[in-house]
Amino acid sequence: MTTLQPAVRRTRRSWTGWGFIGPFVLVFALVFLAPLAYSVYLSLFRTQLIGGTTFVGPDNYRQALQDGQFWDGVTRVGLFLLVQVPVMLGIALLVALAVDSGRLYGKDFFRISVFLPYAVPAVVATLMWSFLYGTRFGLVGDVNDAFGIELPDPLSSDLLLASIGNIVTWEFVGYNMLIFYSALRVIPHSLYEAAEIDGAGQWRVISAIKLPAIRGALVIATIFSVIGSFQLFNEPAILQKLAPNAITTDYTPNYYTYSLSFSGQQHNYSATVAIVMGVLTMAVAYVVQLRGMRKGA
Repeated sequence: MTTLQPAVRRTRRSWTGWGFIGPFVLVFALVFLAPLAYSVYLSLFRTQLIGGTTFVGPDNYRQALQDGQFWDGVTRVGLFLLVQVPVMLGIALLVALAVDSGRLYGKDFFRISVFLPYAVPAVVATLMWSFLYGTRFGLVGDVNDAFGIELPDPLSSDLLLASIGNIVTWEFVGYNMLIFYSALRVIPHSLYEAAEIDGAGQWRVISAIKLPAIRGALVIATIFSVIGSFQLFNEPAILQKLAPNAITTDYTPNYYTYSLSFSGQQHNYSATVAIVMGVLTMAVAYVVQLRGMRKGA
């Protein structure tokens, strides 16, 4: 009897734990695992005019790996990532350091003001900036008419990617600033006191104490930004009506997937492209994480 009681208690504790995490596991399976499994299932078939839906195995994946339109979109978001992410994170880091320094007048108001654009939905933010970018009805057009000049069109094919980068940066600088600022606030004050005793200046404190202490936050923000760059969709989809010649259906991988599914009715191939892009995103994010951990070791 005494030997069975501990085993019964352990079993009860085990089921109690499953009772707590059971609702989450159920929701996770329904909203993540089930759609993912269904997408994999769809990617193994192809719907044709003659023959209907047939099993093709990995043929859709071979087509995706040789699809020039898909890789053009990947190259475009890769360039976007290499330029926009460092600029955005650099600005966010500078703002966080300025707010944390204690020398900024009205820092609470400044912090809220920088974070406020993140509260604006991406669709609304893109519409706001599209009115500013417009050469016929927006701010650029008004400046051209007022001064009799011809400013470059922000929605031209040459400047469009930079214009989208400006919108995304405006949206997410405050979000990343909050991540960095939160990490800065938990640094022990004893380190600052020791640095002051040693006669370290402000730049020395930043390089020797603050930046190493928030390296984990920097890695996390970089990973989130990489994933967000590969998921670029809202901004090109909304600006497409204003710049139809510059934004094609394959402008980004996500927009290409959307166009395949809802405009081309190629649901099977759309699922394949989405899965390939998801694997590629995970691989790049994993490499960024490994490099960040190695530097922090």
